[in-house]
Amino acid sequence: MTETEFAPPTPVADPWTLQCAPRDYVVGHVRAVLPDRVLDDARIVVRDGRIVEIGPAVPGVRSDVDGGGLLCLPGLVDVHSDGLEKERMPRPGVELPWTFSLMSFEGKVRAAGVTTVYHGASFSDRVSATSGRSVHVAQEMCSSIGQWSHRDTDAALVDHRVLHRLDVRSAAGFGALREEFERLVAAGEVTTETPAVISHEDHTPGIGQYADRSYYEDHIAGVRGISKEAARTVVDALAAEREANAAIRDETMGWLAEQSRTGLARVFGHDPESAVEIADLAARGGNVAEFPTTVEAASEARARGMSVVMGGPNVLRGRSHSGNVSAGELADLGLVTALASDYLPSSLLGAAFTLASRGLPLPQAVALVTSGPATAVGLADRGALSVGQRADLVLVAVEHACPVTRAVLRAAG
Repeated sequence: MTETEFAPPTPVADPWTLQCAPRDYVVGHVRAVLPDRVLDDARIVVRDGRIVEIGPAVPGVRSDVDGGGLLCLPGLVDVHSDGLEKERMPRPGVELPWTFSLMSFEGKVRAAGVTTVYHGASFSDRVSATSGRSVHVAQEMCSSIGQWSHRDTDAALVDHRVLHRLDVRSAAGFGALREEFERLVAAGEVTTETPAVISHEDHTPGIGQYADRSYYEDHIAGVRGISKEAARTVVDALAAEREANAAIRDETMGWLAEQSRTGLARVFGHDPESAVEIADLAARGGNVAEFPTTVEAASEARARGMSVVMGGPNVLRGRSHSGNVSAGELADLGLVTALASDYLPSSLLGAAFTLASRGLPLPQAVALVTSGPATAVGLADRGALSVGQRADLVLVAVEHACPVTRAVLRAAG
């Protein structure tokens, strides 16, 4: 034997590992859901984590990944998820460590085909025993997500971000959010290129989500195990307390308008119920109508060029849990531009395919959970199977008329 016969094999340049998706690869034989059509037996070429080519499969040319006829979608973008707080506190008073909660919830998000998620951090002094919401918890959540997101980005399974939920009648919530915002600006993490996403909400009974306060009274009675009459007394006191905080609301709205004007924040208006509220939101530089409660509000938002975000669970259930307008009805009217998981990650794919089964073309239905949400939060680099976009790819099967995520390839970095 010669010396060369004992020489080790030449190493392969940039070998694949299970640590992260490769930067360069070709996936073939998929049904690619493009922005305007579904391309059967498609081939997608990825270079340096970006899509560089999409076209028909080439006969005789083998791909690195054989999609086996599965649907290929862009990675889903979830702009409003409250699931992490439930993961951290699966039962009232049962608190789990933040890092474990993030890792656990990441698995659920990944299985749902979500590659970018905005976790709702509720800046409010209305402490909730069932969800664990408080100013302190919101600060802890932001800190934990920040630390988790600064790990090795090449190996990250999901892009974790924060949706800052601001109770406009909470002085403590406003103060804490402003402090967090200023910290992020000083650290260079919030800029005009990477603005903070802030959703302002007013859950005073009798307006917004609980315009019919009887739904809130039923909620209080169920959560606290008290009578309907006792719940009505509790809600009366809450409404009076929050009405006394009208001045705080005005100050908060003024600050939000200022941040929107500087381009440092994208502002969501949560639960708008009228054209007047949408006009006020527009005057403050608001970008998104989040969970509008009426056709009137959604129509006005679209007329003004705003994104309209509705909940995936609403679509699946066929109705709102608090008696407001159905997301399906708004979608049928062409008034919805994006869906959010709210509290159930799997609802995104489920809602998109539910709408498709009702006649909405699949590319348009998929856009509601990909490019539509990306537009709402100002992310131009993801959300579509298009040349130049991040190669966040999800392979989906349809079984028993339900979508099932079979594989996720999230672009490194």
